[in-house]
Amino acid sequence: MKKDYYSVLGLLRGADEREIKKAYRKMAMKFHPDKNKDSGAEEKFKEIAEAYEVLSDPKKKQIYDQYGYEGLKGGPGNPGPQEGKSGGQQSQGAPHFTQTNNGDPKANFSQFFGSSNPFESFFTGAEETMDFEDHLFGGFGQSNRGTPGHTCTKVKEPTIEREVFVSLEDIANGCQKKMKISKNIYKKEGTATQENKVLKINVKPGWKSGTKITFEKEGDQVPGKIAADVAFIIRDKPHPVFTRDGENILYSCKVELRDALCGTTVEVPTLEGGKVSLDFSEKVIKPTTLRKLKGLGLPLPKDPTKKGDLVVSFDIIFPDKVSETDKNIIRDVL
Repeated sequence: MKKDYYSVLGLLRGADEREIKKAYRKMAMKFHPDKNKDSGAEEKFKEIAEAYEVLSDPKKKQIYDQYGYEGLKGGPGNPGPQEGKSGGQQSQGAPHFTQTNNGDPKANFSQFFGSSNPFESFFTGAEETMDFEDHLFGGFGQSNRGTPGHTCTKVKEPTIEREVFVSLEDIANGCQKKMKISKNIYKKEGTATQENKVLKINVKPGWKSGTKITFEKEGDQVPGKIAADVAFIIRDKPHPVFTRDGENILYSCKVELRDALCGTTVEVPTLEGGKVSLDFSEKVIKPTTLRKLKGLGLPLPKDPTKKGDLVVSFDIIFPDKVSETDKNIIRDVL
């Protein structure tokens, strides 16, 4: 069976070392089975690894270019015009091909990227601790080494992102989050040291979910590369009582059917810990009834002196069953 390794990596014949590495990086990231769960992704990942193992090795690449896939196995082959001008003769004399990673595509990936678990979370340990030890591009030895006559351009690593969950109370008042990071500093001679650092996030009152705070070049430092930025994305921590809707806070108040019909007074909690009384003694509470408590919501991000509302809805609790006597009374009354 013939295999076109150039086609697997999306390359044209004659691609140089830089183009092969670039293509492998892109394709391996796209089809890695830890990231891509589509059917066929794992098989595609194996083909990509096999293609890179051959084309990245000058000797194997030379054999493949001259004798084709069969030549790598040392068996007879019928190379096409692009594989050499052997006129269809058998290539029994072709050198034998040996896989350095025993055909393990993940071993190739680990060797290339410097990590055996590249998609592991960069943020480990306690809630506010992050670790770059398994930075996807943090392995030493993968720097962009220049070739004679060429200028080496440093490539900046992709931004590392982590979600930070903040309570509604902290969003209302503002707070400071301290994030401890650990990153690797790689030296040209191959040694590495680890640096611990605390990044401070000043959460402003009213910040919306999705707000991103970026610390430039705080990722692993590798020779020949520009360290990645570290970005924290603010998310709302689920609240046991309230739900956020922009600058408004939503509260669902449970009311018995009897109280909803006959009148009652309900106590509504606030985010600050107090309570507000709503008098419905002369009113009927319907499932569609809403009450807005002005200024008891969250601060507006652009003007924290202004606040949204606390919006109260009602969940009417109906009985599971009603006796015939009660039904008759209800019919007479309603």
